[in-house]
Amino acid sequence: MSREQSNKILIGIIVGILLAALSLVVFGEHMTVVKVLGQFFLLALRMIVVPLVLASVIVGITRMGDVRKIGKIGVRTLLYYALTTALSVGLGIILVTFIQPGIGVSTLEAFIPENIEAKGDISWQDVVLSFLSSNIFKALANSEMLPIILFSIIFAGILTTMGEKGKPLIEFFESMNEAIMRLVHLVMYIAPIGIFGLVASRFAEAGGPSEWLDVLGVLGKYMGTVLLGLAIHGFITLPIICMIFGRRNPVTHFINMVPALLTAWSTASSAATLPLTFDCAENRSNLKPRATGFVLPLGATVNMDGTALYESVAAIFIAQAYGIELELTQVILIFITATLASIGAAAIPEAGLFMMVIVLQAVGLPLEGISLIIVVDWFLDRFRTAINVWGDSVGAAVIDKVITDDPELDIPLPDSQNSG
Repeated sequence: MSREQSNKILIGIIVGILLAALSLVVFGEHMTVVKVLGQFFLLALRMIVVPLVLASVIVGITRMGDVRKIGKIGVRTLLYYALTTALSVGLGIILVTFIQPGIGVSTLEAFIPENIEAKGDISWQDVVLSFLSSNIFKALANSEMLPIILFSIIFAGILTTMGEKGKPLIEFFESMNEAIMRLVHLVMYIAPIGIFGLVASRFAEAGGPSEWLDVLGVLGKYMGTVLLGLAIHGFITLPIICMIFGRRNPVTHFINMVPALLTAWSTASSAATLPLTFDCAENRSNLKPRATGFVLPLGATVNMDGTALYESVAAIFIAQAYGIELELTQVILIFITATLASIGAAAIPEAGLFMMVIVLQAVGLPLEGISLIIVVDWFLDRFRTAINVWGDSVGAAVIDKVITDDPELDIPLPDSQNSG
């Protein structure tokens, strides 16, 4: 897709969001009728996510040429994930401790939501076991990203050791990856209409402006704390990392990623956004497929800066609302569990809410506290998903620089593979 076409789609997405806002003012709750437009777009994205992840990871690794190079890139990628997630959690803890949005919030009507109660027995063993599946085809059918990514990494690593025997399969996945990216370009043409449907219908379902004002009156301080943390991490921390370690202009890179970020905000799913994240990173920001193929799918599953920040803020907010004084050891435990729990959060809407169970249980906070924030979670979920995707793209830029600086990793691709 040309830059001109991509820019037209970006303008269309922005217009779609503005029209959604205007239609909500005029028609209010009646805009739920356009929900089908958003669902169609979301299904189209989800339809290509699994084959995209499978092909892109395998292609990204096999293009390295030597399985030992996976370790070099893998270590740096994981260090980036750990650093940015820890920074976001630490920022969230500092902000919520000083702002204290939970003071004065009533807990009299708190209850454990049914969907959260079903997750009450989730454990670290479940998170660890989620990296594997007894049947890879079942994982593919159920869009279980962690097993798919782990299988793809190992499978691709083996292909690099097979010499001539592995070439037919490598060429197959190269062609598959190219075909899927062209399919992504087709889906992008309906993005403006789909995003219009997603935004208009979801805000319409949340009620009218009067209901939003009532919620803001009770939880405005909490929402402001989360949004402030996300803004600082997204517009200060990550750009500094992009500039220092990625050697890129963060403003230019951000502008290049805007279509993916707007889609992330609209869908509240980093997995569903992944096709557009790939397209923006490779075709607008000119990142190498070796970097994007490894970093973006893995990041969409385990690199959740926005989710981690939200979990730390929400946990301490709940403690403040219940009048529970947290000791330093408990705050440190929240820091650790929020960081680790974000890794196990599926790249789907409201996944962070379910992982909150682990954080609350770790420090003995009541699960009923989740009901205090659930009414605004759908709204905050959009912003933290956008930060998740932005963090993934910065990570791809950092690893792209690592590949460029290492002659052993930066092996020129054939012309046919550089043209996309």
